[in-house]
Amino acid sequence: MRFTRVLGAAALLLGLAVSPAAADSSPSAGPSDDGGAPTEAGTAFRTATEIEQGQRATANGSAGDYLYWSFPADAGQRPTVKSTVRLPETHAAETWRIDVYDGLRRRQACQYGAQSRTAAAGTSSVELACVLRTVRAWSEPWADDPLPGTYYIRLTAVNLPTSDLGVPVSAEVRVDSKDMGGAAAVDGSLAEPLVPGVTMRSGAGEDDSERGAVLSAIEPEDGWSSGWWSDRWVWTGIGGVLAALAGIGGYALTRGAGRPGRVPPGA
Repeated sequence: MRFTRVLGAAALLLGLAVSPAAADSSPSAGPSDDGGAPTEAGTAFRTATEIEQGQRATANGSAGDYLYWSFPADAGQRPTVKSTVRLPETHAAETWRIDVYDGLRRRQACQYGAQSRTAAAGTSSVELACVLRTVRAWSEPWADDPLPGTYYIRLTAVNLPTSDLGVPVSAEVRVDSKDMGGAAAVDGSLAEPLVPGVTMRSGAGEDDSERGAVLSAIEPEDGWSSGWWSDRWVWTGIGGVLAALAGIGGYALTRGAGRPGRVPPGA
């Protein structure tokens, strides 16, 4: 009976511990209100338009332009970049491509997704997607792993026919992340995010002498994580509880009923 009560209490603790761990692995949509979302894009890394995760950004441009946006990504997140390009009624076959770079201008490979697509002549729109690798809290200097910091999106048409150069297009981008939890945790962390990004500062008046590049203040909604906590601590605690219960159960099953009553104490 005592063993049953202990087992029930352990099951209750297991359920309470699993709940936050399961919550940590749910997708992180970020802000859902698109009010005040950017309606333009930069034309280079230094002028990239800053967007938050979960925010839908739009921009108008011309075929052949390079459109840039930037967003923050923290350790344990697996960002998904999606883009929709709306084309004019009349155009030739066009191939559009979306690329993602980290703060060091290193191009990050997509795990999967339609990173490049060709829109046939007369197609009204083309949709692109890039699912990045999980952002790591720490990595070897020689590795090309994604690290916490600012990431840049570049959208452009490649091998564009001369007849379509300069035709008006509109683009829409959105970044969402899934929290991968303790499965993506590593030993170690960065003291600061990798290259927090660069943005252009506008002058207060007509004088452009005050314009210049400054560090971006954009960061994840909940701030940069410290990197030491993950739900692996929860599962480690659960493993310890289960190991203790296994030891108690094994002892209860193997200790027997004690000395038989018919055997005298001195025997």
